[in-house]
Amino acid sequence: MALSRANVASSFTLKGAFIDETYAICRAWDFSMSKRENLDRLRQENFIGAASTTWLRDVAKVFNRRFDPNGRDRPLVELAQGGCDPDEWKPLLLWHMTRDEFLLRDFLQNWLFPAFDSGTFRVRSKDLEAYLHGIRKRGGRIEHPWSETTLKRVAEGLPKIAADFGLLRGKSIKEFASYSLPERSFLYLLHAMRDENVSPGKIVAAPDWRMFLMRPPDVEHELLRLHQFRKLEYHVAGSLVQLSLPCATSREYAERMVT
Repeated sequence: MALSRANVASSFTLKGAFIDETYAICRAWDFSMSKRENLDRLRQENFIGAASTTWLRDVAKVFNRRFDPNGRDRPLVELAQGGCDPDEWKPLLLWHMTRDEFLLRDFLQNWLFPAFDSGTFRVRSKDLEAYLHGIRKRGGRIEHPWSETTLKRVAEGLPKIAADFGLLRGKSIKEFASYSLPERSFLYLLHAMRDENVSPGKIVAAPDWRMFLMRPPDVEHELLRLHQFRKLEYHVAGSLVQLSLPCATSREYAERMVT
């Protein structure tokens, strides 16, 4: 069994979000082939239109690091193959890629969201210095010491990826965007959290919502709204919480999204 890399803080994957490239790879994925065979085909055929061999190699390496298309991340691949609306697919891509990418997940949950919640307006890469020096304290594992050049690249790369997903806007100095998680993306994430055995009582305050700049009241408001429109059942009585979702698993809900 392969060792989990969920707590490895990798600077390599900050080369980019690769949203369009990942969508194209997922669209072309052949479940009858192994992961290695699929990525070998990508390198040979360059069906994503990479401008150079080096760029193609980097995309393949980052995809290999981030995703398990034949396993955990299969619903994400099937959504792309089913023609899922990119605006709905993109936040699901973010959630899936952070399952095994500590640095981005930690940045979104423990730096970007608190900055947003405190009313911060602008985000500059130099503001991340203290945060990056505390990676190990939050459970991150850095395989090789980071040089000052690497620290600078990480500090610039994290906000850029957040901007690629619509959480920030701007270039050198970024500002928080007006972000709204699409309804069906929200429903998919509810199913995915249940797949991970997050109890209904902990759903509202689950830290993953921070990646989408959602506070617990925002999550509860959306649950109540969807309950009102009979798209799920959500009941609260004191400390007892009951949540009934449309499908048994996230993969089943993904199938519903593209049929």
